[in-house]
Amino acid sequence: MNHHLTPISTARRRVAAFAFVVLFTSSMAIAAISTTASLVSRPVDWELYRPAIHITPAKHWMNDPQRPILIDGVWHYYYLYNADYPTGNGTEWYHSTSVDLVHWQDHGVAIDKYKNGLGDIETGSAVIDSKNTAGFGAGSVIAVLTQQHEGVQRQSLFVSTDGGYRFKPYDRNPVMDNPGVHDWRDPKIIWDDTRNEWLMVLAEGNKIGFYTSPDLKQWTYRSGFERNDLGLLECPDLFRMAIDGDPKNTRWVLATGANGANTGMTTGTVYWTGNWDGQRFTADEDKPRWLDAGADFYAMVTWEDPRLSETKRLASRYAIGWLNNWAYATKLPTNGWHGGANSIVRRIELRSVDGQPVLVSQPVDSLNTLEGNTEIRSQIRVTDIVKTILPQPKSDAYRLRIELNAASEANEVRFRLKGKDGHFGIVGYNFRDGTVFVMRDKDAIADSMPEVYREVRKAPAPARNGVVTLDIIVDTTSIEVFVNNGEVVLSNLVFGASGANELSVESFGGATELRSFQLSPIKVAPIKRFSGDAH
Repeated sequence: MNHHLTPISTARRRVAAFAFVVLFTSSMAIAAISTTASLVSRPVDWELYRPAIHITPAKHWMNDPQRPILIDGVWHYYYLYNADYPTGNGTEWYHSTSVDLVHWQDHGVAIDKYKNGLGDIETGSAVIDSKNTAGFGAGSVIAVLTQQHEGVQRQSLFVSTDGGYRFKPYDRNPVMDNPGVHDWRDPKIIWDDTRNEWLMVLAEGNKIGFYTSPDLKQWTYRSGFERNDLGLLECPDLFRMAIDGDPKNTRWVLATGANGANTGMTTGTVYWTGNWDGQRFTADEDKPRWLDAGADFYAMVTWEDPRLSETKRLASRYAIGWLNNWAYATKLPTNGWHGGANSIVRRIELRSVDGQPVLVSQPVDSLNTLEGNTEIRSQIRVTDIVKTILPQPKSDAYRLRIELNAASEANEVRFRLKGKDGHFGIVGYNFRDGTVFVMRDKDAIADSMPEVYREVRKAPAPARNGVVTLDIIVDTTSIEVFVNNGEVVLSNLVFGASGANELSVESFGGATELRSFQLSPIKVAPIKRFSGDAH
């Protein structure tokens, strides 16, 4: 049994009934949205850059995602939120729900900052204690998270008995006091079925610490996984997955936020596959892989769907990240809110790629339900002499699915997105070195951003069976590129000029053959906002 994501027990029928009301309300909201099938343009009263399909707060500041949990068919998701930004510090957990991971409803703050004398509310993880290991009642939602007071980071426990809407602090917090180190945060907790105990990974500077507990209150240090080449490690994650969906062939995956400046990257999410033996994690290889080669995919969390069979839970998970970068997070021109957005939810799998286990990512299937009528072209020859006319997007958010013939004579092909008034972003492919890249040095805000914003983001993406596939999700502030069925992903903030939506293609050094070109509008998915105080 997957202990940390088990639906609530029958002992909590009152909460279940309450959750049913939420599920019904959420379903009605989705039904209402679906009746406006032609809504591919954002409401006229929205801010210039308010995304059409990405999670943002109504106002104020957002950053780290917190792993969702499932209660009676409703996903409960939290993210760090600062209502006092920019004049005041400190985050707390803001709460949103969804039944499909595409349409969302806000519910206000679930865990308040500065209420128990231990500081604000930072990153952690929520679990469902179905076996009542902590003693707060079977099915209680338990959050273990970092609080910081006067520069000291500690881990505290909070309890919800109303299905994850509001949490109260444990009266014996902190459950883990700081051992005298500066960086000691971001606990991620799972239930280890094999050893019948809770398992935590904790970011400790250049080390990931491993801890176990029988009850979520008493934690025992087991070992550490250290790196001196990835900067400050943050927001770790640990989970087990089946390679190519085979439950007899599994590996543990250790992921963490890291800084790849030494290797031409910026901050992002790296991971290792390996083995967890109950005491320590042993990586299969020393060199980590990047889950996303773009500039803006940080503080990632992953989770499984407890409704699936064990075999299917091992085969795939969901993931979401913070679509931003601390190098320029406070400099974005989003006047109605701050902190960027969350990425779209992805479905991740552990596949054999060139003989190695690799996490591949693709947009969550439910995103397809937002797509409108697709314009399809085939066998397009793009030359470096005659301008090629492509279908033009008429929606604020849209999806491109492109197949490139890897045998094209061109050296490089570039797709210009969000074009207007000399500003644009580029998604390109270099046929000579087999790399995909994103450029935003000519977007509408590049000149006012630090140099790291203007750097080209690229990654190796060799052709598969003579074809390179690009699946590109475009929204008002972002471009997310999934290459070769998710073997490579690049997520980047990209800002166009007001009303920018021109799409064009250029070929360099010869002609590029587009085997297939598909343009699909994506309907706006408005977040149902919370209008009152948190309940």
